[in-house]
Amino acid sequence: MNSNQHHWHTLSADEVAQQLETNYQTGLSTVQVAERIAYHGPNALHEKRRRSPWRMLLDQFTEFMIMVLIVAAMISGFVGDLGDTIFIIVIVILNAAVGFVQEFRAERAMAALKRMSEASARVLRDGEVQTVNASELVPGDIVLLEAGNVVPADFRLVEAAQLRIDESALTGESVAVEKQIHPITLTEAPLGDKTCLAYKGTIVTYGRGRGLVVATGMHSELGKIATLLTEGDDSKTPLQKRLAGFGKWISLAALTICVLVFVIGITRGEPLLLMFMTSVSLAVAAIPSALPAVVTISLALGAHKMVKQHALIQSLPAVETLGSVTFICSDKTGTLTQNKMHVTSLYANGIYADNEQSKAFKNEPALVENINNPWHMFFQALALSNDAHLDSHEKIQGEPTEAAFLWAAQEAGWHKATLEKEMPRLKELAFDSERKRMTTFHHAANGVIAYSKGSPEALVSQCTRILTSSGEQAIDKAALLQQAETMAANGLRVLAFACRRWDTLPDSEQPDDLERDLIFLGFAGLIDPPRSEAKEAVSLCKSAGITPIMITGDHPATAKAIAYQLGILADEDGRVMTGAELANLDQHTFEAEVELVRVYARVDPAQKIKIVRALQDKGEIVAMTGDGVNDAPALKAAVIGIAMGKGGTDVAREAARMVLLDDNFATIVNAIRYGRRLYDNIRKFVRYAVTTNSAEVLTIFLAPFLGLPIPLLPTHILWINLVTDGLPALALTAEPAERGVMRRPPRPPQESLFSHGMWQHMIWVGLLMAGLTLFAQAWAYHTGSSHWQTMAFTVITISQLGHVMAIRSEKESLFSMGIFTNKPLVIAVVVTFVLQMATIYVPAFNPIFKTEPLTMNELVLCLALSSVVFFAVEFEKWLIRRGWIYQSQTH
Repeated sequence: MNSNQHHWHTLSADEVAQQLETNYQTGLSTVQVAERIAYHGPNALHEKRRRSPWRMLLDQFTEFMIMVLIVAAMISGFVGDLGDTIFIIVIVILNAAVGFVQEFRAERAMAALKRMSEASARVLRDGEVQTVNASELVPGDIVLLEAGNVVPADFRLVEAAQLRIDESALTGESVAVEKQIHPITLTEAPLGDKTCLAYKGTIVTYGRGRGLVVATGMHSELGKIATLLTEGDDSKTPLQKRLAGFGKWISLAALTICVLVFVIGITRGEPLLLMFMTSVSLAVAAIPSALPAVVTISLALGAHKMVKQHALIQSLPAVETLGSVTFICSDKTGTLTQNKMHVTSLYANGIYADNEQSKAFKNEPALVENINNPWHMFFQALALSNDAHLDSHEKIQGEPTEAAFLWAAQEAGWHKATLEKEMPRLKELAFDSERKRMTTFHHAANGVIAYSKGSPEALVSQCTRILTSSGEQAIDKAALLQQAETMAANGLRVLAFACRRWDTLPDSEQPDDLERDLIFLGFAGLIDPPRSEAKEAVSLCKSAGITPIMITGDHPATAKAIAYQLGILADEDGRVMTGAELANLDQHTFEAEVELVRVYARVDPAQKIKIVRALQDKGEIVAMTGDGVNDAPALKAAVIGIAMGKGGTDVAREAARMVLLDDNFATIVNAIRYGRRLYDNIRKFVRYAVTTNSAEVLTIFLAPFLGLPIPLLPTHILWINLVTDGLPALALTAEPAERGVMRRPPRPPQESLFSHGMWQHMIWVGLLMAGLTLFAQAWAYHTGSSHWQTMAFTVITISQLGHVMAIRSEKESLFSMGIFTNKPLVIAVVVTFVLQMATIYVPAFNPIFKTEPLTMNELVLCLALSSVVFFAVEFEKWLIRRGWIYQSQTH
C-alpha cells in the first residue's frame, strides 16, 4: 500500500481501493486501523519545535545597536547620570517587547491551521458506520460526507450525489465545485480541476458523498501548506535592515571619535577625570539612543491610526514597509472581487442585456399579460427552476449560483414565493455532473410546464425550437453556442435555460425522455464581480509606481476579464500565465519574465510562494494580499502579508503582518500613503539627530586645534541629548505627509537611508553649527568674557531648534508649508527654548549647569548666530527646488 501516491485522480475508484487494500462493503478492520495509524501517524498537522518564550525574549537583545545602548546605559550610571541610564533602559525594554510580541504572534499561524483541521468524521469500519475523531482517520478509511461537513482528510470520491464542495479557501475558486467519481486523464491537473478528489479542510455545501481516504495529516494538501508555513523565517523589513546598518555604523563612528577626543585631551594636559567624563558623555550623546524610541513610537501611533482606517497592524514595521512596496500580489476572490456570485448578463429573444437593463422588464404590463413572451418565461425559469429560497429575514439561502439566479429574477420583478403559489413544483430531475442539467416540473394553467437549466452544450443540444417575441421559431444551435462562447470569453460562467409544455405530469423518470424536444429560452451569465472601489485603488497604486498583480486559482478567462475591468491588464488581450505554464518554467527563465506578468490563474499555494520569491529575488519589495488557507504561505513569505479580516481565514490572518478589517483593497492605498509619510518623518529624525550629534562631536574635537578650552561640559552634552534631541525629535513624527507623496515612485529597495543629499546635508550643517558655536566661544574668550562656555552652550542648543524647523520638508520652504501645520513641533521648540533660557537665567540652575546669566548683547549675538543655520538650510532647499543641487537624487 502506498498512501503517498500523487496521482489518485487518474485511477478509478476500484484501482484506488485495491492499492489501499480496503473493502467497500465493510471498510477497514480495527486491526488494520491500528496498524496504519502506527505507520502513518495521526491525521493531524505537525509543528516544528518552537523556541521558548524566554529564548524569544533574550534574542531581542542581540542587535548590535541594542548592545551598544546597554553598555552606554551602564557607563551613564557609572558617571552618575541616572536619568539618562533610565531613559536608555526604557528604550531597550520597549524595543525588546515589540520584537517579542511580533515573533510570538507569528507562532500562532500553525495553531490556527491546526484548529481548522479539527473535526469529527462518520467512517465505515468493521461493516458499521462509526463517528470518530478526524485525527484517527487513516489511508483506506471509507468516510461518509454530507452538506455542512468539513472534509476531514484528502479523499478519492467513490460516490457523489449532487455533491458540491466549497474549496475557495484552498484553491481560490469562487464557486463551489461539482464533484464526480470518474478519473481525470490529465496527470498534472490543478487542484481545482481534480473533481474526483476532496481535500482536507474544505466544506461540503450541498449533496452527499462517500470517499476513500488517500492522504492524512502532513501528506494532505492542507498539510503541504502547513509545511510551507514552517519553512524559513520572517523576512526583515526594509526599515529594519536600514536601521540595523545605520545603528552599527553610527555607533562605531561615535565610539572612535570619542576615543580620539579623550586621547587628544590627555595629550593637551586636560584633567584625566574631566576628559573621561567628557568622552563618555559625548559617546552617550553621539549614539542616537532616541532612535529606537522614535521609530517605535512612530510605528505604534501609525498602527493606532490605521485601525481607525480599517487596517489592523500585527507587526509594527509593516506600517513603514507599505511605503516602500513595489509590487502588490493580490488574490482575486474576496479581495478584488466580492466573493459573491451575481448575474451580470442575460440573453433572450435575440437581445443581450446586462442585469441593470433587465430591471427595465420589471412590472411591464405587456410582459405580464403575454405569458408566452420569452423574457417572461426566462425570468420564471430563473425563479422556479431553483433550489435557493428566502428565509424569514428576507435573505437568500442556498448554493451561490442558484442564489444569484433567484436574486436576478427578484430584481426584475419575478418573486419565487408568489410564483410557487400559482405554479407549485410537482416533480424534479436533480442536477448531476454527467447530464449537466436539472429540470423542475410545475403546475400551469393549461397543464404542466417543465423548466430546465444546465451548461450551454448540454442544454442547447436538447432544444428543437427557440422562443421569440413572434412565437416559437427554428433554432440555430451553432449561433447560440457561439453567443455562449462570447459571454464566457468575458469571464462569465454561462448557463442555459429552456422549457417544455406537457398536458399532464409525465410518469417517466428517465432524463432522456423528459429532457428532449425543449424550447430554448435564454442564457444567464454569472461572475464574482469586482469590488466597486477596487478599480480606483488599482489606479492609485499605478500612479504611486506600484504594480498590482492578480494571483488566483480561478479560470484564466475569468481572471483576465476581472483584471481588465480593474485596470490590472491594459488591454483585453493581456497575458495570463497559468499554473501549468509556471510549472514548466525553470527558475532562471521565470525570473526573466516575472516582472512582466500581471495575472496568474490556476496556481497552487507553492506557486504563489514561487512568484513572491522570484519578485523579491529581483530586488522588489512585495506585498501579498489574500484571505484563504492557500494564501497563508505566500503571506508569510512576502515582505508584508495583508490578510482579509471579515472574509478571511484565521490561518491567513495569523500568517499576515496586516489585516484589512473591511476587506477593502482600497484601504491598502491609505496604508501606503501613511507608510511613505512615516518613512519621510523617520528620515527627518535621523537627519536631525545625526546632524546635531555630529555638531557636538565636532565642536569638542576641533576646539583644541583652535587653541580653545573644552567648550561643553558633560552636563551640557547630556542636557542637549535629553532635551534638545528629545522633544523636537519626537514632535517630528507628527509631521503631515509632504505634497505629492503618492505621485512619486516607491523607494528603490537598495536605496540608502542617507540618499537624496542627506549625508551631504548632515556634514555641512554639522560643520556650520560647530563653526558658529566655536565662533561665539572664541569671541567671548578673546574679549575676556567669563561667559564663553555659556555662550557656546546657548548657540549650539538654539541653532538646533532653528534646524528642526527648517528640515520639516526636504524641499518645500517652511513659510509655504505654514509654521503651525505641525503644532506639536512648535510647542516642543517653544518649551525647549524656555528650558534653555531657564538654565541661564534661573539662579538655582546656574551651579548645576555651570552657566552664568548673559548680557543682552551677548544673548542677541547668540540668537543671531543660531538663526544662521535656519536660513542656510532654507537656502539649500531653494537650490534643490531649482534642481541646482542633488538633482539626480531628488524625489
